[in-house]
Amino acid sequence: MTPDTALAPDHGPALRELFAVIDALLAENGCPWDRKQTPQTMTDYVVEESFELAEAIRADTPERSSPDTRAEVMEELGDVAFLLLFVATLYHRAGHFDFSDSLRYSAAKMIRRHPHVFGDLKLENQEELLRNWERIKRAEKAEGDEQPKRVYASLPKGLPPLLKAYRINSKAARAGFTWADDAGQAAHMADEWREWEQAKADGDPARMQEEFGDYLFSLVEYGRRHGIKANAALEDANAKFLTRFDAMEAAARAQGRDIAELTLDEMNALWEQAKK
Repeated sequence: MTPDTALAPDHGPALRELFAVIDALLAENGCPWDRKQTPQTMTDYVVEESFELAEAIRADTPERSSPDTRAEVMEELGDVAFLLLFVATLYHRAGHFDFSDSLRYSAAKMIRRHPHVFGDLKLENQEELLRNWERIKRAEKAEGDEQPKRVYASLPKGLPPLLKAYRINSKAARAGFTWADDAGQAAHMADEWREWEQAKADGDPARMQEEFGDYLFSLVEYGRRHGIKANAALEDANAKFLTRFDAMEAAARAQGRDIAELTLDEMNALWEQAKK
């Protein structure tokens, strides 16, 4: 089975145009700043632009989607693409590989990891699909003793903690190391909460931090088992709080007052107004 490319637009001209821009920036008479860059110096920019892209995509919800939000996603996608092509160009000029090598490698990897799409493998459900995906990934890069790759060998060390906790729990589940049902995991989470309460009662700061972390870790797994990604859910909660607080500040200014001058009761009244 081969992928259907009939509906795929021709990205060739746009890619050539962007590569031409990069070549001009890196030319002898190009941009001094760009000419000083290395793949290592570009890593923070890749991370930063990726976060901006994620923020733009999260803002483009079905409820809030508009030409403006979609334009923001389009712009941020382009910024990330520019950085990827820029880094690829630096590696190509150093004689290592070019962007086409990366694309072909990724295409081959996706075909290999989707035998249920590009082959004859039949899978019964999503759980079976994910476990097969993890098995293929581990087998792709054997250790020096020809043993399958370790479960967490591909886990990026720099992931934000909530996202890392989700990936840790997800990989554990794909390896079969998880609770048999949601009730068992919920009971474990209740145990973790009791341990936190005991640590708080004891007043040991180090133990409190440890037990609070354990509870957060189990809460992330609770969400995962119900189809919720903790990192995205918390980002939504952050955005909701900030929107309401901005509205509360605006209401206070409309009354000719500063938010810091209000009593807690007055702020709560404006908060309830903002919620409505």
